[in-house]
Amino acid sequence: MAIVNSYLNFNGNTEEAFNFYKSVFGTEFSGLMRFKDAPGGDKMQPSDKEKLMHISLPVGNGNTLMATDILESQGQVLKEGNNFSLSISPDSEDEGNRFFNGLSAGGKVEVPFSKAFWGAYFGMFTDKFGIRWMINYDPNQSK
Repeated sequence: MAIVNSYLNFNGNTEEAFNFYKSVFGTEFSGLMRFKDAPGGDKMQPSDKEKLMHISLPVGNGNTLMATDILESQGQVLKEGNNFSLSISPDSEDEGNRFFNGLSAGGKVEVPFSKAFWGAYFGMFTDKFGIRWMINYDPNQSK
């Protein structure tokens, strides 16, 4: 079966965001490349050279978060909004609570992590970096 991974864009704070996510998930980066390390990176504006071209963080069960910094110097524009969410299906209620509490720290909780009408434990929030998340643990769902 295919694995769906999420690729995020940040406005110069990818490294800060991913260090935060790393602290929550407790895993290590599986890849990190700065723009200065790419072909032609030596010709980039000094302010762009240290930004992240690519970073990946395994988050369990074969899933990986990946991201990049957008480069305004190259006409890229970040539009934060609600056009996507990342959905996590944890293996237990305790793990769901840990992810919810960790990732929502400093953010805005929209739906507290609690038992939902469909029988799962569900919560929804926007983290302190403007990324929308949903945590859904269904104790009746076989893994």
